[in-house]
Amino acid sequence: MQTHTAKRVEIVIEAPLESRLTSALTEAGVTGFTILPVLGGSGRSGHWSREGQLGRAGMVNVICIIAPERLDSLLEAAFAVVEPHIGVVSITDCQVLRAERF
Repeated sequence: MQTHTAKRVEIVIEAPLESRLTSALTEAGVTGFTILPVLGGSGRSGHWSREGQLGRAGMVNVICIIAPERLDSLLEAAFAVVEPHIGVVSITDCQVLRAERF
């Protein structure tokens, strides 16, 4: 079966910023993404969990799979939202079927 190279971008950000991030991604031409709740983790500030946060809004993980030539516009849009806040952006290469969907 034929596979095609794509980019998988994962953005972990504070849940209250979810709509701002997804609006920015949509304006940048991203046509699809998946949003998952993040239950907890560990980072520069140590361990944390959703239950331990004020308001318990927590974090979300926004996952996008896109064509490589669209990566720069996605990153510019995402970074404008993430940069002044808590968040992590990661990029990995992946293989997809049906490249026309991305």
